[in-house]
Amino acid sequence: MNTKIYTQVHSLAEELMAAVQKKDQVRFDKSYQELKKICDDNDNTDKDHPVQWETLADFTDDLELAITIYDKALAKAQEINSKDFLSSIAYSTALLKLELGDKEGAIVSLELAKISCNKIVDKELKAEIHDLLMDLQA
Repeated sequence: MNTKIYTQVHSLAEELMAAVQKKDQVRFDKSYQELKKICDDNDNTDKDHPVQWETLADFTDDLELAITIYDKALAKAQEINSKDFLSSIAYSTALLKLELGDKEGAIVSLELAKISCNKIVDKELKAEIHDLLMDLQA
């Protein structure tokens, strides 16, 4: 990923977190729009990367819209065959689907996350994926 873009995305994520903690909606909206512009500007270019889309989805309040953005991030992760992003994005999607009452959709997302997470080093994420999938399938 382009280092400059990664730095911008990371900085905006920090801004968004600070705005959430301070309940500063104006600051949040401004930072969110900046992040969305980065995503839109880089969409389908050589600077496009799943991290920017995943971050945008992470801060999207509309759950259905967030799932749509995660789906886009997932496609970007599949293009570059990033198991780390595939795992985290599919897991996040599953959590939102559960929140919306879509247990079957959550299971499908978790099964994708489980396949992808076999190749990652994040043992905590692997355990969360496994445990939630087992709970939902029980």
